[in-house]
Amino acid sequence: MTKSEFRYAHHPEDVKKYTTEDLRREFLINDLFNEDQINVVYTMYDRMIVGGAMPVKSALKLEPTDDLKAENFLDRRELGIINVGAAGKVTVDGEVFELGNKEALYIGKGAKDVVFEKGNEGQTLFYFNSAPAHHTFPTKKITKNEAEIVELGEEKYANRRTINKLIVNSVLETCQLQMGMTELHEGSVWNTMPSHTHTRRMEAYFYFDLEEGQTVSHFLGQPQETRHIFMQNNQVVLSPEWSIHSGVGTSNYTFIWGMAGENMDYGDMDAVKTNELK
Repeated sequence: MTKSEFRYAHHPEDVKKYTTEDLRREFLINDLFNEDQINVVYTMYDRMIVGGAMPVKSALKLEPTDDLKAENFLDRRELGIINVGAAGKVTVDGEVFELGNKEALYIGKGAKDVVFEKGNEGQTLFYFNSAPAHHTFPTKKITKNEAEIVELGEEKYANRRTINKLIVNSVLETCQLQMGMTELHEGSVWNTMPSHTHTRRMEAYFYFDLEEGQTVSHFLGQPQETRHIFMQNNQVVLSPEWSIHSGVGTSNYTFIWGMAGENMDYGDMDAVKTNELK
């Protein structure tokens, strides 16, 4: 079973007037995993699709939604999957890929059948992003050992973190989709600080590995007109191209960043000094 939702893009001048309820309705995705269901949100930010699959009693096939007007989900799209639960498997046109916790799979344009299945122990949770594609690149599994690893931050500023670049052009070829995973070290709570924007691409943040009873405050908005959304475990926030995207938690956590747009240069950022945020 697939449940789909459609969301429009927003002008920054309009967002200045949003209430807390408005912000959460438009930018927060809070119900991504449901038993034996695939949930997808189609956003007009670079036509990114954010989704989650939770196979429990049966395998789940990725079906096209009405918004795609396509025979198959990946007729004109590419897909990035990261397993955020127990070990499971994804079958792509008959080829089986075993995915452990925090392992990724890139699926190129044109794949017909994508099926999610849980493993033998624990609950498997598949988080995925999809973007339009105009060329077919090979399907490939990426482990953390194959990722490009970057260590950033300092304990002094409570932002020590390990960035795992999983589905990026320094690891494999994609059309425009870029995905990675940032793990905050114990005692560190700030992510993507100092902050930045990048008007050439949007971004989606999926927060997980958050201790029960704790929370993350995600910051968005223009650098001089910021807003915040308090988030719980396994929730997603959409970040427009004009918006900063950073956060602070009451404990450490992990998040997956997914990007789509016209530039795949990871360093393409418009930096914002911390003491200039408002």
